[in-house]
Amino acid sequence: MRRSVLLLAALALAVPASAPLLTAAHAQDKITDAQALSVVLADPRRDADRVRDQYRHPAETLAFFKVKPGMTVVDYMPSSGWWTRVLVPYLGPNGRYIGLNPDVRTAEPRMQTFFAGLAEKLPTMTNGLPGVPANAINGYNTDSLPKELNGTVDRVLIFREMHNLWRMNIMRAELTAMRALLKNDGLLGIEQHRARKNASAEYTDGSKGYLRERDVIALVEAHGFEFQGKSEINTNKRDPANHPQGVWMLPPGMRGVTADADKARMTEIGESDRMTLIFKKRK
Repeated sequence: MRRSVLLLAALALAVPASAPLLTAAHAQDKITDAQALSVVLADPRRDADRVRDQYRHPAETLAFFKVKPGMTVVDYMPSSGWWTRVLVPYLGPNGRYIGLNPDVRTAEPRMQTFFAGLAEKLPTMTNGLPGVPANAINGYNTDSLPKELNGTVDRVLIFREMHNLWRMNIMRAELTAMRALLKNDGLLGIEQHRARKNASAEYTDGSKGYLRERDVIALVEAHGFEFQGKSEINTNKRDPANHPQGVWMLPPGMRGVTADADKARMTEIGESDRMTLIFKKRK
């Protein structure tokens, strides 16, 4: 154990911020996948992102989803790229990162603008990570996916976006497209804001960000997946999951929270209570 810790520390010190993360993180003959990911997470280019690690548990979450270097991984609705900046260097030069946004051709103009142009946005979202081949990072909307990608993906990951699929009424089309992308032994990993078991249908319609765990499992299974298990990695028992304006009242957004006392209370809660689920593509 001491030898591994010393090796990892030496690697972290040996890799300056301007050098490719891949130099250390993917010397797989020298360090384990877990150690490689530790190097990625410690990189100075993640300084602004690292404050969220205490809530999002990237190392534990990716281990639960069985994500490894060299895999082809779809990151669904990557938004501002928090997970992009973890996955791209961790997957390495032999892996492939695919950012995927939904088909919004019939959506309102605001949604079309928000979700369009992912391929052009990805370079800025990666904070200029060097050493990654251009063909290892791709961005698509589901309506523009190349047919040859079907059956080539090891993992599809959905981080806190199931409520958007539900409220935008696009879950069937999007999950069907994701299932087609996966290999026969491919896995779907989901992290989602978790409502209380007795939460009302009105509160869990997607507009508040929270969904009931059993509803998510049932919906995903109905779309051709088999539930494999869950983890409490991202549980937050401090979150009552009943905020009037939904999950966005919590950090980092704290929407509509103005009083100092309320800000302090939301900060004490931290980010939301979350389910962490894994599914296998059903044949």
